[in-house]
Amino acid sequence: MKILKNNIIHNDGKRPILYDIYYKKTDFPKPIVVFCHGYKGFKDWGAWELVAQSFAESDFFFLKFNFSHNGGTIENPIDFPDLVAFSENTYSKELEDLDRIIAELKRYKNQADIHSINLIGHSRGGGLILLGAELYSEVIKSVTWAGVSDFAIRFQEHTPAFTQWKETGITYVENARTQQHLPHKFSFYEDFNKNREAYSIERAVKNTHKPLLIIQGTHDHAVTMQEAKNLHKWATNSELYIVEGADHVFQTKHPWESKNLPEEMLKVVNKTISFLK
Repeated sequence: MKILKNNIIHNDGKRPILYDIYYKKTDFPKPIVVFCHGYKGFKDWGAWELVAQSFAESDFFFLKFNFSHNGGTIENPIDFPDLVAFSENTYSKELEDLDRIIAELKRYKNQADIHSINLIGHSRGGGLILLGAELYSEVIKSVTWAGVSDFAIRFQEHTPAFTQWKETGITYVENARTQQHLPHKFSFYEDFNKNREAYSIERAVKNTHKPLLIIQGTHDHAVTMQEAKNLHKWATNSELYIVEGADHVFQTKHPWESKNLPEEMLKVVNKTISFLK
């Protein structure tokens, strides 16, 4: 298996993107899987390395990456050493990052079938790839792992906390694992509000008729089962796959020290590979 870690995309005036690729070298290009991490996530989180290898072993060209403003740096792509970048993130920047990733795939056209792209998104990344599926004709299938169905509700627009955020221009979210207080500028909301219709997951899903697999755990306390059911209801060509007992990360954690995936994540990976074949 060929594994190329921490490749860098440089574009003038933009923060760099780090990405990893996994594939078995063959005489023919393979279908692509692009994996998008979620909120407070990064490409090297937990068991994503084992996940990537599983897809490569199944003859996919697998790419995972760090969003440019996820808080990681080239020198330290794990966790959140750059809180300034984290504070300046927006959905527009993340969609632009996905665009840069899809453009980058052309570099690997001998091994990667650039006309056969599959998107997988975890949590917030799940919502983002549903927007991407609508935007790119090269995307043929999409898969959400504990994917969100609505960006707007997460802003809690009619609460005192939102009013305070608007007045002060910044709010903080604690990361229990790293003990950091992660900053969000109010520009994050302003970017969403300006593009509210374009960034409606419901609208995008209803407008996209490509095959969609929705995977949800029954014990997920971050994204509810109702969100998975909403996606399934809106989509014209979807399958809902429920993993009994699974939490938001399907029983993985960071760091992941085992050489094997837990049963719940293994079910997710196997079901996804079967769906994409």
